[in-house]
Amino acid sequence: MPRFSNNLVGILNFITFLLSIPILWAGVWLSKQGSTECEKFLDKPVIIIGVFLMLISLAGLLGACCRISWLLWVYLLVMFVLIVILFSFTIFAFVVTNKGAGEVLSNRGYKEYRLGDYSSWLQKRVNSAKNWNKIKSCLIDGKICSSFADKYVNDTVEQFYQEHLSALQSGCCKPSNDCNYTYVSPIFWNRNATTSANPDCNLWENDPNILCFNCQACKAGLLDNIKSNWKKVAVVNIVFLVFLIIVYSVGCCAFRNNREDNAYHRQWK
Repeated sequence: MPRFSNNLVGILNFITFLLSIPILWAGVWLSKQGSTECEKFLDKPVIIIGVFLMLISLAGLLGACCRISWLLWVYLLVMFVLIVILFSFTIFAFVVTNKGAGEVLSNRGYKEYRLGDYSSWLQKRVNSAKNWNKIKSCLIDGKICSSFADKYVNDTVEQFYQEHLSALQSGCCKPSNDCNYTYVSPIFWNRNATTSANPDCNLWENDPNILCFNCQACKAGLLDNIKSNWKKVAVVNIVFLVFLIIVYSVGCCAFRNNREDNAYHRQWK
């Protein structure tokens, strides 16, 4: 049993070390090949994650296989901090994403999104000009509305109104339903005189690089997308937490065994 816990920790950390190599490589590749602000924004976090996984897996691997107690202690400390952080983030994600949903419209296949429906913490993040300019650049570079326009280019107005659009497509690529603009194509709408109180109506432009990217509806569509993704991540985190707790428990057994073995060897010297 003493040997089993050490071997198991060693095997798990060897697998983690192998996984860290492609993650680190991906981060370096993004830093060298990234041509857009959105791609360059991702390289540093990916590199940090890759280096972190590599170092912590090496500490666990060497600590378990070579019976180096202080390395296992560092490994267990980092694992404990990671468990606390993941647990806190999971709770936070469920709390922050508890509010907000698309508004169902009659005779429409898509929903409309209002920024005020979402949590104030998320609203502050997207209302920051610095944050939104980066996000908007990513949305444009990702061709969210260009692919949208190509997909529905042959739709009549009746067909378009029945399409099931994503939150980002509904919020960023077309004007709000309140504006009552006349449909020409998915990303081209003729302005009509409107008395709508919705400020997004004045922000809409037929320019493919503008459209409704500055609208509150676009920000709300992004938050709805984030809400959905964060909930999925939170569920995955719960599974990962259970795995980490199991590994942490086995690591504690290996650490205790190392200390007992070292004490035994010192006794017989």
